[in-house]
Amino acid sequence: MIEFISASKCVSCGLCVSVCPTGVFDQEKGKVPVIARKDDCQTCFMCEVYCPVDAMYVSPNVDEVTVNEEELIQSGVLGSYRREIGWGKGQNPSAASDASYKMFQMMSKLPGH
Repeated sequence: MIEFISASKCVSCGLCVSVCPTGVFDQEKGKVPVIARKDDCQTCFMCEVYCPVDAMYVSPNVDEVTVNEEELIQSGVLGSYRREIGWGKGQNPSAASDASYKMFQMMSKLPGH
């Protein structure tokens, strides 16, 4: 579930708003998007994948998670899904299918899956 948008990293490009299949976000022109309908999040990771500055955090857990921006940055979790599938700057796109499979395996081990 979408848990966090870093206001300090976000460049207000609106890509997350555009790619979200369920319309979770609201955004005023030139401002950081707002998680307006969190319960509609399908945990598809599209917003995190398309975020060009790794300002999004989607938790693979379906339950609400408490997050802290500094802890996300220090742990390397902020933008980690994007890096795992090979979409980060300087990444090898051919690694995307291997990383997607690895993420699928990890998520399938979570309770309730």
